[in-house]
Amino acid sequence: MSTQLLIYETVVPLTFATHRHSSVEIGRSFDFSSKVNSVPLTAIEFREAQADYPIVFVGNAEGVMPAVILGLRDGENLYLSSDGTWDARYVPAFVRRYPFVFAKSDDGQRFNLCIDEHFSGFNGDGRGQRIYGDDGKPTAYVENMLKFLQEYQLQFHRTERFCKNILSLDLLEPMQAQVEFNSGEKYSLGGFMAINREKLKELSGDKFRELAKSDELELIYLHLQSMRNFGALKSRFGAAKSEAAVASPDAEEKSATGRDSTEQPKGRKRSTKSSNGS
Repeated sequence: MSTQLLIYETVVPLTFATHRHSSVEIGRSFDFSSKVNSVPLTAIEFREAQADYPIVFVGNAEGVMPAVILGLRDGENLYLSSDGTWDARYVPAFVRRYPFVFAKSDDGQRFNLCIDEHFSGFNGDGRGQRIYGDDGKPTAYVENMLKFLQEYQLQFHRTERFCKNILSLDLLEPMQAQVEFNSGEKYSLGGFMAINREKLKELSGDKFRELAKSDELELIYLHLQSMRNFGALKSRFGAAKSEAAVASPDAEEKSATGRDSTEQPKGRKRSTKSSNGS
């Protein structure tokens, strides 16, 4: 199966016949998320996530969903430390549920609990938590993950209703984040939307009260507050570039010899780069 759902690669339904001897070893590494620059977010997570990430909306006029921005370029997660740990106070539920996920059955009437068999901790050696017990039933570990996914699915549907409401009120506008460094290097991140403050102010009193009563107004303000974290992303990106430069073989050679053996001609232009935040 081709790469799907951002961080999932080989998703298969869990069955006793196939996975009776399988186990899952969960460590502290989030390396599986190294190639994503955004992940979905449910509305209930806004309060925790707004302190660490820019919260945006991705999609189109037909439908949108919230997401947190993790990097300024495709395939870049600036919240992943060099040792694979997560460098933020809050880890999005989309990431925490991995390697498990729900998938609709062929008839579309129910959800099946699935696992990404590509996950490095998935094994048949008995390492970590077993998936099925000797009685053929899912273990307590799997039952707890099932409850977590059921709650996630519930919050996902609640978030869909919130997004439909802000779409109906025409509050969203396309946005693009521009990041420029002292060196002159520029990065442009697009493909997302944000609440237009002026449109929010122009809402009728009744609409405004409805948003406040449903707690959706609080979600909007948390989203707007989170946009300041684009500045933190710039800092993370700069730190990552500096760390990569220090760790590169060229940097080591320069340190050893006192000169840069790959010195470029002066006046060389730096390219403007861009990536899509969806």
